[in-house]
Amino acid sequence: MIRKLLLTSTATAALTGAAAAADLPRREAPPPVFTPVPVFTWTGFYAGFNAGYAFDASSRRNGPFIVNLPAGSPLVVGPLAPSQVVFGGRNSLDGFSGGGQIGYNYQFTPGSGAVVGIEADAQYVDFGRNRNRFLLTPGFVPAPNIAFVNPIGLASLDFFGTVRGRLGYAWDRTLIYGTGGFAYGSGSDETRFGGFRGNDDFRTGWTAGGGVEYALSADSWLNFFRASAVTFRVEGLYVNLERNNRNNGVFAVNTVTGAPAVLAPGIIARNNPLEFAVVRAGVNYKFGSY
Repeated sequence: MIRKLLLTSTATAALTGAAAAADLPRREAPPPVFTPVPVFTWTGFYAGFNAGYAFDASSRRNGPFIVNLPAGSPLVVGPLAPSQVVFGGRNSLDGFSGGGQIGYNYQFTPGSGAVVGIEADAQYVDFGRNRNRFLLTPGFVPAPNIAFVNPIGLASLDFFGTVRGRLGYAWDRTLIYGTGGFAYGSGSDETRFGGFRGNDDFRTGWTAGGGVEYALSADSWLNFFRASAVTFRVEGLYVNLERNNRNNGVFAVNTVTGAPAVLAPGIIARNNPLEFAVVRAGVNYKFGSY
């Protein structure tokens, strides 16, 4: 009898405890962690390289230029009679352009919004290598160590660079922009001819243009950094490099000393700007993925 009472009491206590436990509040699972999707921004420093094609953008069409040499001129070897040197009028300004750029952009509102920036670049160019072709009166040849150079043609250009502002609008990873600012360049009044290299001629001016740029997503197969930091662009620029007035009557130089050999009769003064356009493609790495 006592044993039955004990078993009954134990069963009742167990049932009561189970019922009480069932009434207790359950421990809920923790809420999921919300991870916001990063919004791309063009803000940040970048650096890259570019390559393209440059060509003459001026409206000038120079005609042939004739230099008359007196009888017995020390510039030529031939009969003791007057002779002529005839320079062609073609500027022959076109060729490869390539170099690098660095810059900084600031986007006012990430995602889509206005973008401002500044960029500097330095470019190699291959211009006007055939500019100094000439014809000499039959029976005459240049004297030893003498090279004839075109006194009115456009100078060749070895390199140029720009420092420009940029203003554009971005739709997420696509940026359309305009650009403009300071330009500089250096070349030679006498392009390579017979081993002679003319004096450098540094000049400054301005440039303007525009382009479109696209930032690759991290999973793009073209994104070799595997980060949202690689951009591709296509850009066009017009460059105008002013030249100062100066005496330009030199039409022959000594290929050994580099000194002018003679001045053409009647010193010619000019102030012709060097105008050309550049169409190029480039790639940049933007520091900071977003």
